[in-house]
Amino acid sequence: MAIVPFLGISTILIAFLIMLREGIEAALIVGIVAGFLKQSGHGPLMPKVWRGVALAVLLFLAVVYGIHQATGEIPQKQQELVVGIIGLVAVAMITYMILWMKKAARSMKQQVQQSVQAALNRGNGQGWALVGMAFLAVAREGLESVFFLIAVFEQSPSWRMPVGALLGLAAAAVMGTLIYQGGMRLNLAKFFRYTGVFLIVVAAGLLAGSLRALHEAGVWNHLQGIAFHSAHILHEDSPLGVLLGGFFGYTDHPTWGEIGVWLLYLIPVMYWFLRGTKPMPAKHSSAAPRL
Repeated sequence: MAIVPFLGISTILIAFLIMLREGIEAALIVGIVAGFLKQSGHGPLMPKVWRGVALAVLLFLAVVYGIHQATGEIPQKQQELVVGIIGLVAVAMITYMILWMKKAARSMKQQVQQSVQAALNRGNGQGWALVGMAFLAVAREGLESVFFLIAVFEQSPSWRMPVGALLGLAAAAVMGTLIYQGGMRLNLAKFFRYTGVFLIVVAAGLLAGSLRALHEAGVWNHLQGIAFHSAHILHEDSPLGVLLGGFFGYTDHPTWGEIGVWLLYLIPVMYWFLRGTKPMPAKHSSAAPRL
């Protein structure tokens, strides 16, 4: 089938971008911790930080495996209900992540350094305090993305989604290392702005898809009239239709309810996110902002 490569591309790219963004957030936090420990003469404590990171990654993998196994062992109708609920949770968490990052980015470095200093002040318990801090920082980023990835996977099951997620995580690790070592300069303000816009549109489509799943589960039966048919312009099974469906939840016969939740989510969230987040002037574009 000609549409399979396009479906695979959209699935890989969505998973890749989600994990790239989340991974870079986690890498920035770990990089700030590493830099502070090095500058304060506590470099030997870094293995404790890596231990916390490793525990968080194991938790992430365990949660993904557990949810996927659980959803595969229930009847089809209940599966649709679970898919709908996971989608709603994913939209809520990704929205919180995007808007929180917009608000907290400027003070992140100071907050992380204060947390590290508080951990160091604990004396004999400083090692476990650093493990816990690194674990919570990375685990939060991982759990924010896990529901989003699972929601995408449940609506478009494919082995390509885990591949895209792993590639995004690997790219984030490389970029985070290069940024920390000074070998790469990235305008983080623009990066988080553009990926934030993309993920908000993806989340709007995911929200509409969740409403569709809840209808198939028999939970939501309102506003189910077909708003319009666009198959004669762009069929949802065409290569471009599949690509847009994978990215943004496109369908050629949306219901009024799906259009309603798509607009009610997209317009206010996009407005709030873009308000006051203009990119830095061009003369600063080559340097990463100080977090």
